[in-house]
Amino acid sequence: MSRIGDFLFVRKHHVCPRWLCFTFDNRIRRLLQDPDRIMSSFIRSGDIVLDVGPGIGFFTIAMARLVGNGGQVIAVDIQEKMLRAILLRAQKAGMSNCIRTVLAGEDHLNVTVGVDFILAFWMAHEVPNQERFFAQLHTISKEGGRFLMAEPKLHVAKMQFEKSVSLAQKSGFKLLDRPAISLSHAALFIKH
Repeated sequence: MSRIGDFLFVRKHHVCPRWLCFTFDNRIRRLLQDPDRIMSSFIRSGDIVLDVGPGIGFFTIAMARLVGNGGQVIAVDIQEKMLRAILLRAQKAGMSNCIRTVLAGEDHLNVTVGVDFILAFWMAHEVPNQERFFAQLHTISKEGGRFLMAEPKLHVAKMQFEKSVSLAQKSGFKLLDRPAISLSHAALFIKH
């Protein structure tokens, strides 16, 4: 039975394949996780925001609307196909001017600009070296910058999520809150 679950929930793969995105980037998910509503609590006009592992941009476009023309959303992924999909969606939504895509390296995000907010939604479990990952996020976060990490409950066990929370704290982030986000374990941090 666990093999079936591993197959259905792609548990043995470290990187979500592009073809799987339709299963969690759709109208049904928007009913459960409205990206505009979720992000509006964390992002202000003019912010510089980092969307790490954004898939095809479920949250990216909503964040671009929130930061407006005076801000920027930096979408970072290791898969060029995902980044191309984001650029197409940004163009259709009229948000190309405030979204920048960055192809990450195997062990580096390739982002050096300071950011006000970081989103790692349903992706941290895919990172092989979380200590290095969280340290990089802490380095590029501005003082007082916030970091929201969320992981899918069907795919990531609570204990595994708590280990990620602990590693984020060891990198220097302070745990602020445990926001309630449908279908997810979630933690909000601040750089102090």
